[in-house]
Amino acid sequence: MKDWLRKHPDVRTIRVAAADLNGQARGKRVPARFAEKVVKDGTRFPFSVLNLDIWGEDIDDSPLVFEQGDADGVLKPTERGFMPMPWLEAPTALLPIWMFRENGQPYEGDPRHALRAVVERYKARGLTPVCAMELEFFLIDDSGKTMQVPASPRSGKRRKAAETLSIRALDAFDTFFTDLYDACEAMDIPADTTTSETGLGQFEVNLMHCDDALRAADDAWLFKMLVKGLARRHGFAASFMAKPYLEYSGSGLHTHFSVLDTKGDNIFDSGGPKGTAQLRHAVAGCLNAMHDSTLLFAPHFNSYERLVPDKHAPTAISWGYENRTAAIRIPAGNPAARRIEHRVAGGDVNPYLMLAAILGAALTGIEDEIEPPPAVTGNAYAMDLPQIPASWEAAIDAFEHSDILYRFLPKELIRNLVQTKRQELHYIAELSPEERVELYLDTV
Repeated sequence: MKDWLRKHPDVRTIRVAAADLNGQARGKRVPARFAEKVVKDGTRFPFSVLNLDIWGEDIDDSPLVFEQGDADGVLKPTERGFMPMPWLEAPTALLPIWMFRENGQPYEGDPRHALRAVVERYKARGLTPVCAMELEFFLIDDSGKTMQVPASPRSGKRRKAAETLSIRALDAFDTFFTDLYDACEAMDIPADTTTSETGLGQFEVNLMHCDDALRAADDAWLFKMLVKGLARRHGFAASFMAKPYLEYSGSGLHTHFSVLDTKGDNIFDSGGPKGTAQLRHAVAGCLNAMHDSTLLFAPHFNSYERLVPDKHAPTAISWGYENRTAAIRIPAGNPAARRIEHRVAGGDVNPYLMLAAILGAALTGIEDEIEPPPAVTGNAYAMDLPQIPASWEAAIDAFEHSDILYRFLPKELIRNLVQTKRQELHYIAELSPEERVELYLDTV
């Protein structure tokens, strides 16, 4: 890490930042000349900082605040190390950190540690998850009273219709996407294909698969930070909120994963299109936990405006082969790459918690060797199937009273997140629809 700073003498300040439960970056600005101290000793801030609400406020009656004297945790650099922040004017470095207790034990309320614990359970069985994510987002001109697609820097015109897989839509913002790919390369984020999507000014960027689940979640967290910051530098907003426009489809964050054994072989590969028994067990585990873990896939009020029938987001707890109306899709293709696509999450999620929920649930299915219901064919929206919670309040209730989630998520994290979401649920009722959009547009 010290070598990175020596190679970048123009960097004058650093940011040290950890993800809170909402995926917000919380941390400090430090002059570069004191960076080595941070690398060696870490930094400190209260445990409660990883448990703030979406406005950045303390949680009322949280035991982390006055009951425990608002005690500090110790935050240490993750294995990611320093990276540039290309969306800022001055040369600046970001150092991702995560939280530990004074005795060196991981703090269980840290979402990155929740994912680490799930990955360690896989490792104990000689298994390695391989993950890739697809992130959808909107480019938005929010300078006026109503949101609209930004004017193209090339033509000055605004396209007021969805342009699915349109090369013209991509070319209209070529300068932005060229800068985005350059920034991803500088930050070592494996950005692959970009497409225009079905929403107004909506795009999707795929991140390459990775056999380190923590790094995959890091990539998604950092990518969201980068896209939002870089868009502002270009004069418009980028938003991962689930549903900025009610009349268009929302933004998802689809996760693809397979699992390797100690030989490096994909345990889902049967040599044919259907996959192995272990693939079915993993699917069953995901389906069994889906209702109770929906809060991690749809964590905000606005999230549930995306999860409606016939809008390219799943509503039924179901799975199928090559079926995008189902919550879980098994893509076709080379059997050696057989994988599961989990399609429930919106773009507004905390990637660490989302991935911990998906991989944790899949592992319970593998461990218990349970079988899923029959795969659906045709339109899952039109079938009589168990449903994902249709409201934020119902999802909070299901998460709070779940039994299965305790198999792969820490009790303290579950408690903290429930308190956070109940506080947000209370105060969101005081906001107008316009104020809710303003709240979520830049935060999530």
